[in-house]
Amino acid sequence: MNRRFAETAVGAVVVAIAVWFLVFAYNSGDFRPVAGYPLSAKFNSVGGLAPGNDVRIGGVKIGSVLDQRIDPADFRAVIVFTVRRDLKLPEDTVAAITSDGLLGGKYLRLEPGRATAMLAANGTLKNTRDALSLEDMLGRAIFLLSEGDKKDEKK
Repeated sequence: MNRRFAETAVGAVVVAIAVWFLVFAYNSGDFRPVAGYPLSAKFNSVGGLAPGNDVRIGGVKIGSVLDQRIDPADFRAVIVFTVRRDLKLPEDTVAAITSDGLLGGKYLRLEPGRATAMLAANGTLKNTRDALSLEDMLGRAIFLLSEGDKKDEKK
């Protein structure tokens, strides 16, 4: 009976430590969505951006991606996201889908413009840049290399 109690106690301690690590990682990892006002932007390709991903300006998290859907009128991807309430973005702000390094996740990068008019809640960003996937870039590089080889053969 003594051995079972010791095994149960050790198991309970291991589970408690695992729960503590998960709580610590969640609190320090800044995984919670940022409360703010909603905005949207349309893209031809979102390249893996998903709800919950960060919205950043200059590398600083200022919002979260809330939703993505297809606009039935023009078949473009619509990304709905939040921006902190204390930040007012100019109307000519550019939204770009960017990768966090070669193997990192995607996030929405905002580049504020110089317009004096500011976006209101539920506004739409007009200036967007689509995501570039690694496969697209490699395909372009191979195409350019093969075109260069064909030109050399003709000479």
